[in-house]
Amino acid sequence: MKKILVIFSLAILLFSPSFPQDIGNWDIISINKNPQTLEKLRKMHLDFLMEKDGKIYIVTNISDLLKLNQENIPYSIETFKFPPFKTNAASIQGGINGSFHSYKETEQELASIEETYPKIAKVHVIGTSLEERNISAIKISDQVGSEENEGEILFLGCHHAREWISVEVPLMLAKFLTDNYNTDPDIKALVDNSEIWIVPIVNPDGLEYSIYVYRYWRKNRRDNGDGTYGVDLNRNYAFKWGFDNQGSSPDSISQVFRGQSPFSEPETQAIHELVAKHDFKALVSYHNFSQVILYPWGYKTGPSQIDDLLYTLSQAMSERIQAVHGRIYDYGRASSTLYLTNGDTTDWALGVYAIPSFTIELPPIDILQGGFFNSEGDIQSIVAENLPAAIYLIEWAIQNAGEKPSLNHKNKLPSEIRKK
Repeated sequence: MKKILVIFSLAILLFSPSFPQDIGNWDIISINKNPQTLEKLRKMHLDFLMEKDGKIYIVTNISDLLKLNQENIPYSIETFKFPPFKTNAASIQGGINGSFHSYKETEQELASIEETYPKIAKVHVIGTSLEERNISAIKISDQVGSEENEGEILFLGCHHAREWISVEVPLMLAKFLTDNYNTDPDIKALVDNSEIWIVPIVNPDGLEYSIYVYRYWRKNRRDNGDGTYGVDLNRNYAFKWGFDNQGSSPDSISQVFRGQSPFSEPETQAIHELVAKHDFKALVSYHNFSQVILYPWGYKTGPSQIDDLLYTLSQAMSERIQAVHGRIYDYGRASSTLYLTNGDTTDWALGVYAIPSFTIELPPIDILQGGFFNSEGDIQSIVAENLPAAIYLIEWAIQNAGEKPSLNHKNKLPSEIRKK
């Protein structure tokens, strides 16, 4: 009798909302995907890690496993595990996110850059999230308050909440450009001849949820009205939205749920409005993980009209990344290099605005080497290796400043590439 009471008390504790969700290792389980199981999972508020080959993968702890057993949902525990996130005692930022920047810390950093370098940096609030957080962009240029006929380029971070390193690279790019403007003639020339826009956090609500509630959260925080939350912002853009159910999902519980309609989310609307107002010559969207540079198309396996240009620029960026620490970033068409996507940022930017666009998937290579869990010690090296690639693409945007975007236009290549 005493044993039964102990088990019953443990069950109550495990199902309590106050039960800590980061005790012990998190198991990754796989479940065969079918409508009946999906309906049960939706009511359980479990979150997908990914979908592959008819299976869904979920990160769980003992509390989740008890719920699955109670609902008679069969699952298999996979052989790989993630440790719970632990901060470094010597963290610069402090708090649960360690040296990684939260939404508030990023806002403070952007404000500090603007205050320190008011002649070349200006922060713009380009929209607000579902939970009314600012979606902030910082513009860097010598005539920062004016619109000049210069090469414009856009860098985006954190479409996906759990990809914390994707905030650091664009944010530190902004700091690098402004900190070195007065001391490095090459950086000064770069800033003087371009208009660089950086949005470090496209998904502020999701990022905060990932930091303070559930580390693996990917989507935004849309209440879907059916017991599930979140839209995958990188499946919510208008070009080829909902092209098929492989590159995105109509199911709200899916990690790649595309939303009810194109640009249904205020976060993607903000990016849409920014791009529509400017003549961007190139775009980079940072993600992790996979350690690869991807370019359109993602929605189909065939090439775009400027496939050769995208290949050449990706190759050049990969070479510049490798030259820093020797780390190799593969490169290629998204659909053939990684997996099919539709309604994503780069397909939309190229398909609608003819902007050469790239998704840079930051390290590590795979889930077994850490996946979304970059260590704090990796931040500096990943940022450092990506700076030359970003600078190279800014230079390319400058050289193509006077050209009208067109998928049929032969864009100029930087001279060092043309010689190869």
